[in-house]
Amino acid sequence: MTATFEDFLKLDIRVGRIVEAAPFPEARKPAYKLTIDFGPEIGVKKSSAQITAHYTLEELVGRQVLAVVNFPPRQIGPVRSEVLTLGVPDAAGEVVLIAPGQEVPLGGRLF
Repeated sequence: MTATFEDFLKLDIRVGRIVEAAPFPEARKPAYKLTIDFGPEIGVKKSSAQITAHYTLEELVGRQVLAVVNFPPRQIGPVRSEVLTLGVPDAAGEVVLIAPGQEVPLGGRLF
């Protein structure tokens, strides 16, 4: 299936900073609950991510990440996930987060 540039523009992918990371023991697969600040325009949003293989809770706080901010919220167990935090699989299939190569302003849109 081929996507158009207009399809890409429908996705609102922004940079945010993880301000809180917590265990998510109720998840079916190991995951963390994340609170991410996307700056004044979008604000603080919740997410969950299956990133326990490569990240500790402590090292996640303060880290910049990319997320889709215009999907409808999804209920994942007791967590209402408001954004989709983006990552790619490593050779073993474990998620590695997508982030800017250097510090950038919060809320910046991917283009």
